[in-house]
Amino acid sequence: MGRFLVDIPEEDLARLDALAKAEGKSRAAVLREAVANYIAAESQQGFEKYFGLWARHGSTVDGLEYEEKLRGEWPEIPEPSDSKKKRGAA
Repeated sequence: MGRFLVDIPEEDLARLDALAKAEGKSRAAVLREAVANYIAAESQQGFEKYFGLWARHGSTVDGLEYEEKLRGEWPEIPEPSDSKKKRGAA
């Protein structure tokens, strides 16, 4: 188990001690639980935290329209004939 030194404002420290006392835990146990909960909450967000990213940064572009525009610039690729499909599958 790792250790670290952290400076905490006196009012936060007092609230932490009161919480630890109310729960019958040590200050360290409360801090370990808080860190574990924070990490769990962050990992649960996953890729959802990226939804609406453009809008949060002031963009008014519709992402789907932008994607379709870009894909419209791609060259058409003909479908392979059935004989090529069979040969490639072997």
